[in-house]
Amino acid sequence: MSQGVEWALHCTVTLAGQPEGATLLGRDLALYHGVSEAYLLKHLQALVRAGLLESLPGRAGGYRLARPAAEISVLDVVTAIEGVGPSFRCSEIRRRQPGATTEAAAYRRPCPINATMLAAESAWRDVLSGRTIADLLLEIHRRADFDSLVRGAEWLSTRTRN
Repeated sequence: MSQGVEWALHCTVTLAGQPEGATLLGRDLALYHGVSEAYLLKHLQALVRAGLLESLPGRAGGYRLARPAAEISVLDVVTAIEGVGPSFRCSEIRRRQPGATTEAAAYRRPCPINATMLAAESAWRDVLSGRTIADLLLEIHRRADFDSLVRGAEWLSTRTRN
């Protein structure tokens, strides 16, 4: 999974913590998280295309959530950045081994490695689809140092646009 997923999740959670209707510029999100603006903007646009964020032009422009944080799953963000395809792709190398058979019947079922990876991905997707951006925001607020939260909120408040 690319670092873009981490960045997109942090930005989505950050936007979830803003007052309703408020926006943040992509450059401010990049500054806040200490990441490359150009690279982050690419991922923010992917979130817009997926319907998770809105990008507003003009003086009050910037990014904001397109729907409530409780309605955006972690899996929604991951698939917006990584796509919907499986993360493991079996290339059937077992067919290229010196002792491999040419009989198609031997390869009708996935090999145990592929089956294990597919089962793991299914479980992983189930966990991600069961967690929302609102869940993450709440957990971050519970676990974070209070003073750090205050300093972060103060910094963001100077850049929030209404």
